[in-house]
Amino acid sequence: MTYDFHPHAKGELEDAFTYYDNINPELGNAFLDEVEQTLERIVNFPEAWPKLSDNTRRCRTVGFPYGIVYQVTDQLIIVIAVMHLQRKPNYWTERI
Repeated sequence: MTYDFHPHAKGELEDAFTYYDNINPELGNAFLDEVEQTLERIVNFPEAWPKLSDNTRRCRTVGFPYGIVYQVTDQLIIVIAVMHLQRKPNYWTERI
Protein backbone atom coordinates (compact mmCIF):
# COMPACT_ATOMS: atom_id res chain seq x y z
CA MET A 1 0.00 0.00 0.00
CA THR A 2 1.22 3.52 -0.74
CA TYR A 3 0.30 6.96 0.53
CA ASP A 4 -0.26 10.43 -0.83
CA PHE A 5 -0.78 13.82 0.80
CA HIS A 6 -3.70 16.19 0.58
CA PRO A 7 -2.14 19.51 -0.61
CA HIS A 8 -2.87 21.20 2.74
CA ALA A 9 -1.33 18.28 4.64
CA LYS A 10 1.83 18.58 2.57
CA GLY A 11 1.97 22.28 3.47
CA GLU A 12 1.51 21.47 7.16
CA LEU A 13 4.39 19.01 7.00
CA GLU A 14 6.61 21.59 5.32
CA ASP A 15 5.65 24.28 7.86
CA ALA A 16 6.35 22.00 10.82
CA PHE A 17 9.68 20.91 9.34
CA THR A 18 10.66 24.55 8.76
CA TYR A 19 9.75 25.42 12.35
CA TYR A 20 11.92 22.66 13.81
CA ASP A 21 14.70 23.19 11.26
CA ASN A 22 14.92 26.87 12.24
CA ILE A 23 15.40 25.84 15.86
CA ASN A 24 18.05 23.27 14.95
CA PRO A 25 18.63 21.44 11.64
CA GLU A 26 19.07 18.15 13.52
CA LEU A 27 15.65 18.66 15.10
CA GLY A 28 14.10 19.30 11.68
CA ASN A 29 15.62 16.08 10.36
CA ALA A 30 14.48 14.17 13.45
CA PHE A 31 10.93 15.43 12.85
CA LEU A 32 10.97 14.27 9.23
CA ASP A 33 12.39 10.89 10.28
CA GLU A 34 9.62 10.47 12.83
CA VAL A 35 6.92 11.39 10.31
CA GLU A 36 8.38 8.82 7.90
CA GLN A 37 8.37 6.17 10.64
CA THR A 38 4.78 7.06 11.53
CA LEU A 39 3.74 6.76 7.88
CA GLU A 40 5.48 3.38 7.72
CA ARG A 41 3.48 2.20 10.76
CA ILE A 42 0.29 3.41 9.09
CA VAL A 43 1.13 1.62 5.82
CA ASN A 44 1.87 -1.62 7.68
CA PHE A 45 -1.15 -1.43 10.01
CA PRO A 46 -3.68 1.00 8.48
CA GLU A 47 -6.59 -0.07 10.70
CA ALA A 48 -4.66 0.01 13.99
CA TRP A 49 -5.35 3.54 15.18
CA PRO A 50 -8.50 5.10 16.60
CA LYS A 51 -11.19 6.36 14.28
CA LEU A 52 -11.95 10.07 14.25
CA SER A 53 -14.87 9.55 11.87
CA ASP A 54 -16.27 6.69 9.81
CA ASN A 55 -13.31 6.59 7.41
CA THR A 56 -10.69 8.75 9.14
CA ARG A 57 -8.03 7.73 11.66
CA ARG A 58 -5.14 9.38 13.49
CA CYS A 59 -1.74 8.01 14.39
CA ARG A 60 0.42 10.06 16.75
CA THR A 61 4.08 10.72 16.17
CA VAL A 62 6.58 9.80 18.88
CA GLY A 63 8.47 12.66 20.51
CA PHE A 64 6.63 15.44 18.67
CA PRO A 65 3.14 16.85 19.35
CA TYR A 66 1.75 15.85 15.95
CA GLY A 67 -0.68 13.32 14.61
CA ILE A 68 -1.12 12.03 11.08
CA VAL A 69 -4.80 12.12 10.11
CA TYR A 70 -5.51 9.76 7.24
CA GLN A 71 -8.08 7.82 5.27
CA VAL A 72 -7.68 4.38 3.72
CA THR A 73 -9.03 3.67 0.24
CA ASP A 74 -8.67 0.43 -1.72
CA GLN A 75 -4.92 0.71 -2.37
CA LEU A 76 -4.00 4.18 -1.10
CA ILE A 77 -3.62 5.96 2.21
CA ILE A 78 -4.51 9.63 1.90
CA VAL A 79 -2.89 11.87 4.51
CA ILE A 80 -5.56 14.44 5.31
CA ALA A 81 -3.59 16.45 7.88
CA VAL A 82 -0.30 16.64 9.73
CA MET A 83 -1.94 18.18 12.76
CA HIS A 84 -0.43 19.76 15.83
CA LEU A 85 -2.17 18.08 18.75
CA GLN A 86 -2.34 21.23 20.90
CA ARG A 87 -4.06 23.43 18.33
CA LYS A 88 -7.51 23.65 16.79
CA PRO A 89 -9.04 20.16 16.86
CA ASN A 90 -11.06 19.03 13.87
CA TYR A 91 -9.98 21.92 11.62
CA TRP A 92 -9.20 19.32 8.95
CA THR A 93 -12.78 18.00 8.68
CA GLU A 94 -13.54 20.26 5.72
CA ARG A 95 -10.95 18.30 3.71
CA ILE A 96 -12.86 15.03 3.75
